[in-house]
Amino acid sequence: MFEAYTIKDIAKALGLSTSTVSRALNGSYEIGAETKKLVLEYAEKVNYRPNPIALSLKEQKSHSIGVVVCEVANDYFSQAINGIESIAYNRGYHVIITQTHESFDRESTNVKHLLSRHVDGLLVSLSAETSDTSQYKYLHDKGFPIVFFDRVAADVNTHKIIANNFKGSFDATELLINAGFTKIAHLTNSNNLLISRERFDGFKAALDKHQLDFKPGYLKHCNHGGMIQDEVELAVKELLNMDERPDAIFVASDRLTISCMHILKKLGLKIPQDIGIAGFTNSDVAELFDPPLTVVRQPAFQIGQMATEILIKTIESKWPIEDFITEQVETELIIRSSSQRLF
Repeated sequence: MFEAYTIKDIAKALGLSTSTVSRALNGSYEIGAETKKLVLEYAEKVNYRPNPIALSLKEQKSHSIGVVVCEVANDYFSQAINGIESIAYNRGYHVIITQTHESFDRESTNVKHLLSRHVDGLLVSLSAETSDTSQYKYLHDKGFPIVFFDRVAADVNTHKIIANNFKGSFDATELLINAGFTKIAHLTNSNNLLISRERFDGFKAALDKHQLDFKPGYLKHCNHGGMIQDEVELAVKELLNMDERPDAIFVASDRLTISCMHILKKLGLKIPQDIGIAGFTNSDVAELFDPPLTVVRQPAFQIGQMATEILIKTIESKWPIEDFITEQVETELIIRSSSQRLF
């Protein structure tokens, strides 16, 4: 059984005080060269290693980062987390991941739990239910490091890493229009989320450019972000039961896009013959769907890396940071047959 030596053990063995041993190990100028040599050689002999928990209490740092996301199984967030971990572990930080499952209450509980674990900072992507960001404002005002990514809080002035949601939506909607679709519906997340509003703006701008009217009935919000399948199915059925049924759907989030395609096929519709579809998703198997799915893909891994780099920079800054940036990265439109109208 391995038994770790402590500073007290070394002090007892050498007949020194614990404070003398501690200062010697830390290279203090107050300790003579002979005493330092004695302590360091004995520490090496017994394979002494500092206790990371005790060290974190002393330094008030845990060398850990808390992550708040809606769902690890979501393709976008699993890739973002890989990016987060790739930077964090190389910089000596552990990552503690929590899931909100699109619940504001769970998000609040997760943040409190992470703070109780003494994380040095937070990487946050808001839940679909979150409209009250007061807990983040409070922490930010106290100087606690927070970086938002993807689903950001517009009213908290801290660092943010986002995708170009407007352009991604504009490009996908214009692709559907250029393919001959003229009655395009929009299936999206909760309007609480800034990304939902930005993606709607891009969708609407493409319609305006091509002089197509926006029909309010063609806009459907799924406030649980696709976590509840019945909610998505109800929204899709309401679109299909309209007197003037849409001939295409642009979907604004990862889980919703995959769910929508499955539901359309379940209801017996042929894609793209009966209805076209394009949407945001980072699924690695979108090209294997039948038909292959046209997608707006976000650089999730890169976003995770960027968010982590800037969080660690904030944590390790010797001076309070007062200038905060919002970094925007471009999306990629990948065109496949789900959006190609067949005449």
